[in-house]
Amino acid sequence: MSTPSPKTKQRLSWSSYGISDVGKVRKHNEDSMLERPDIGLWAVADGMGGHAKGDVASQMIVDSLKKVHEGTSLERYIDDIEDRIMAVNRKLIEQANETTKRVTIGSTVVILLAYDQYCVYIWAGDSRLYRLRDGRLRQISTDHSQVELYVEQGLISREEAVSHPHGNMITRAVGATENLYLDMDIQKLAHGDRYLLCSDGLTKHVSDAELEDYLGEGSKEICCQRLIDTTLARGAGDNVTAIVVDID
Repeated sequence: MSTPSPKTKQRLSWSSYGISDVGKVRKHNEDSMLERPDIGLWAVADGMGGHAKGDVASQMIVDSLKKVHEGTSLERYIDDIEDRIMAVNRKLIEQANETTKRVTIGSTVVILLAYDQYCVYIWAGDSRLYRLRDGRLRQISTDHSQVELYVEQGLISREEAVSHPHGNMITRAVGATENLYLDMDIQKLAHGDRYLLCSDGLTKHVSDAELEDYLGEGSKEICCQRLIDTTLARGAGDNVTAIVVDID
């Protein structure tokens, strides 16, 4: 899917291309994605592997965000998104409590919202948002994971974190706890920016240095396909989802 938005007052526009693949090992795709370039909204949700109904959780997030309407103000827009994610969190907790065994029905989520000359990003878990600007890549979300805590505490290096046995342990997700806290930040958009939303199925197989190279070349369609193809060629032990968003 690739649909440009109408230009804003600052003459910024955006378009996107996304792919989600089950990978080489999993039987079901527990990733879900949303592309709404018409209103400047994108999301990747990754159902929690090893837990019940991860695909249900991620799809519930995306289905709820599909109903978001472009706000008359940025504040109302953000409030609508937050309210919907919190409502999904409550529903997932209720569903989990109705099961005979204590289970978690949850999902990570990363959301990008483009509005006028700004973008807002909201996330919980380890699905990531990257920005490529002037040829330099930066991860602008911060993983809510046990390994990230180890890095912040100086217990392991960033390089050691890549292959750490606790790599799959996340510390925050929609549906994991009744008191969900979403991280959020805002920044100005710039002509030529390229953003990548992705599940950890991609970053398990493609390094940040490679992401910088891939994102720096070709159209969004070619770039996105190369990222997925590389992940599949390297075994794709998890579901993999990528959305590339260009700011023009």
